[in-house]
Amino acid sequence: MSNGHSPFAHWPEAIQPRENIELTTRMAGADGLPPAFQFSQNSLQDYADCPRRFQLRYITGLRWPAVQSEPVQEHEQFVQQGIDFHLLAQRHQMGLPIEDIRPTGDPLALWWDNYLRFPPAGLPEQVRYPEIQFSTALSGFRLMAKIDLLAVAPGERIVIVDWKTTRKRPDRATLSERLQSRVYPFVVVEAASHLFGGTIQPEQVSLMYWFAQAPINPEVFGYSAADHTENTNFLSTMIAEILNQDEPIWPLTPEDFHCRYCVYRSLCDRGVRAGNLDEGGLDLADDEPEFDIDWENIEAIAF
Repeated sequence: MSNGHSPFAHWPEAIQPRENIELTTRMAGADGLPPAFQFSQNSLQDYADCPRRFQLRYITGLRWPAVQSEPVQEHEQFVQQGIDFHLLAQRHQMGLPIEDIRPTGDPLALWWDNYLRFPPAGLPEQVRYPEIQFSTALSGFRLMAKIDLLAVAPGERIVIVDWKTTRKRPDRATLSERLQSRVYPFVVVEAASHLFGGTIQPEQVSLMYWFAQAPINPEVFGYSAADHTENTNFLSTMIAEILNQDEPIWPLTPEDFHCRYCVYRSLCDRGVRAGNLDEGGLDLADDEPEFDIDWENIEAIAF
């Protein structure tokens, strides 16, 4: 582990996997990351939730035959509907006629109706960038953010909008603790000045979570120079800790709730059965994560 104070110092020592499972791993540490690896809110959230999950997913690259939540078919449908909603919102923000966009089937139809009736309020009207990606240098790596919608009043303010299709609306405290709430405004301040017409002051940036299930009650976080300094230090420390890991098996989370929605739970002797979809909250929402969609080649959705 890295020297000095760590925000993750409370984690226990590594727990060994079952003896009858053989793993072929890359070397743990900086050299074990894939070529041209970029950190993101997803990968950092994985590390914050469980270092072992980060190791298995990004260092080892292990694919494990387990479902994330149950019922399996309902989970897969729910994730696909989330992807469909993001695609619909992108098309609408690009100016495609609303009358040509008519999804059917709940909850997607309900989400879309909520989007049209209760869109995010108070956004800059001048420029909209749907599904835009930025990256910036940090600790010798790239840190990237895939943003659902960036609303910009050049030279004045920027609002980062994130569409959330969670079944339950998380509270403000939970959202504030997610890595997304740190990474997105940090990256925008560092990397989006070419869209803003000049240097971005942190106070000109805000982050809005808009909930498809609760559209009239979005959660908005302001940003400040003090927040930016804190995030610079926090994210740099986290990346350094990841790079300094030298154990053959990284520590497992003491919070076994995360294990219920992790595909590696059986590998780590943390249970076999997946958690229920209705109870997953952001453990599932952020693993729809950043909706890593090939927007150029995706087939049209038929409604």
